[in-house]
Amino acid sequence: MKQTEVLLQPNPNARIEEFVYEKLDRKAPSRINNPELLGQYMIDAGTEFGPGTAYGNALIKCGETQKRIGTADRELIQSSALNFLTPLRNFIEGDYKTIAKERKLLQNKRLDLDAAKTRLKKAKAAETRASSEQELRITQSEFDRQAEITRLLLEGISSTHAHHLRCLNDFVEAQMTYYAQCYQYMLDLQKQLGRCFPSNYCNNNQTSVAPVPSASSNVIGSSALTSTSGLVITSPSNLIDLKECGGSRKARVLYDYDAANSSELSLLADEVITVFSVVGMDSDWLMGERGNQKGRVPITYLELLN
Repeated sequence: MKQTEVLLQPNPNARIEEFVYEKLDRKAPSRINNPELLGQYMIDAGTEFGPGTAYGNALIKCGETQKRIGTADRELIQSSALNFLTPLRNFIEGDYKTIAKERKLLQNKRLDLDAAKTRLKKAKAAETRASSEQELRITQSEFDRQAEITRLLLEGISSTHAHHLRCLNDFVEAQMTYYAQCYQYMLDLQKQLGRCFPSNYCNNNQTSVAPVPSASSNVIGSSALTSTSGLVITSPSNLIDLKECGGSRKARVLYDYDAANSSELSLLADEVITVFSVVGMDSDWLMGERGNQKGRVPITYLELLN
């Protein structure tokens, strides 16, 4: 239970504050979470740089996505607290304490019963023996009654486990929904940045790159450059061969791409197209062909196939 609280609210000071408000039966003040805070700072910075600039526009898009993730995080906390943590806490602080109390009472009754049996064994006089037998009957009756109460309470744990199992399933589903939402938000953000950033990136010469090893020998080029957009821009050795020989190659599309004009070819991620070089074409572009459709395609979106 404690670790679930830590997961839902990592800040110990915030947990203490929420605990105090709960004990005072007052509603804790709403606080902005970390993704929402980051999102707001990104939006403010993007607005300052200018929504019309590539960087400012990208910051605003990232900020909006972070705020959506923050909202999803808030929904996860509310759902998990209501459907999983609260029933668990109610059991531990309610029924479980009752069961523990009755078990302790049963233990005391067993000690009383053992003491009564011992006194009966030691009784020698008839009067004392009769009194001890009466005491034994009473303590045995009290023990049996307490044993039955405890047994019923312990048997109820089976149904409690079934209830907690449903609560656990609700918790898992809430997490699954949260991570699916986050993945979809980031996927949408990646597509938004991918559609608008590379063309601006190439045309405006706003490159800021650092060399990193190529992840695969099949990716265009033997080395890659990582840009602030998160896309991999290759420094192609086999692309040079393709341009020099004037032949064509099959290439797999890495990201969706919407054509900016009629001279370009729109692309769908994972489709395979034919690419070839045209004399005089910008080094960052190839000519792509899909059936009867033909147009320029950015090399940053392609992976050459053997």
